[in-house]
Amino acid sequence: MKGSLLVAAAALGAQHASAQYATAAMMRFQCSQLVIERLDPLVNPGVLGSPHLHQVVGGNSFNATMTPVQYDPSKESTCTTCTFSEDFSNYWTANIYFRARNGSYKRVPQMVNLGLQGKGGVTVYYIPPYDGKTKVTAFKPGFRMLVGDASLRTEKGMQKQICHRCLPNVEQNPFGGAPCTGDDTAAFPSKPCPGGIRSTITFPTCWDGKNVDSPDHKSHVAYPSSGSFETTGPCPASHPVRLPQLMYEVIWDTREFNDPSMWPETGQPLVYSMGDNTGYGQHGDYIFGWKGDALQRALDARCTGDRCSALTTQTAEQATACQKQPAVKEETEGWLDAIPGGVHAGM
Repeated sequence: MKGSLLVAAAALGAQHASAQYATAAMMRFQCSQLVIERLDPLVNPGVLGSPHLHQVVGGNSFNATMTPVQYDPSKESTCTTCTFSEDFSNYWTANIYFRARNGSYKRVPQMVNLGLQGKGGVTVYYIPPYDGKTKVTAFKPGFRMLVGDASLRTEKGMQKQICHRCLPNVEQNPFGGAPCTGDDTAAFPSKPCPGGIRSTITFPTCWDGKNVDSPDHKSHVAYPSSGSFETTGPCPASHPVRLPQLMYEVIWDTREFNDPSMWPETGQPLVYSMGDNTGYGQHGDYIFGWKGDALQRALDARCTGDRCSALTTQTAEQATACQKQPAVKEETEGWLDAIPGGVHAGM
């Protein structure tokens, strides 16, 4: 009886989180693919050819050397791949490769999320607290952060709200449940997914109010001390300033790899570009680059979706025309003997 009550309570909690997620005044917009290359100005500043490959969206001034505090993408960029033309921020994640039975690799492309327009890339969310009353402070110029750990190969030590969802079809409702609930897994799905895979990466929402960065790109921010979905709980005393919840969704189009004959006899064939075939190393990077007070205006107006009277919206054609040539010249597409950087599964 006690077990049944616990299961029922958990189900109700998940339903409540899903309802909140579906009705929240959240900004949800497309940032199309800017470039795919081995650069990482946070973890490997100044290095042309970081250890693993990233997909990058946002402002076209992205480069290996973006000096902490001083660098302002909104001043250095001439265009952005994001729906809102005042958002020159850079958002990036690792890529996923499919490993065939013969040991060769092919990059898994990204699909545009349901209801949005563009090319590949990332769905970006900025979510204020659900109560509609709590004051939320926009990120400050120079702000940057990292969530997740590329070196993880077990679930132990993972940050909150990083997961994968096996989609039943490509018309999956984008509000089909709060992230990291239900059947979502921290690891890669263990079976082919008919509609692709949704990766969710959720960032902390509490700031120390002083530092726009920290040596590990994490210590200046924190998760709330409680709350089922992270914007609902109180911030710890060490990090008292409430930030909007930044969240990425990437829809990986795995459909061409769903033939069971392509899969290994045991295990699963997906590999993040740092060699992670578990999925636990999923991570996301962020450098703030909104122009002036544009983000604060949007948060104050509680803008929803990809249209906002407080912001300027560009067309999908304008966004996808913003491109950047890779600084590292190497082949990233088609069947390859190794993932760019000489990476193999299990590294």
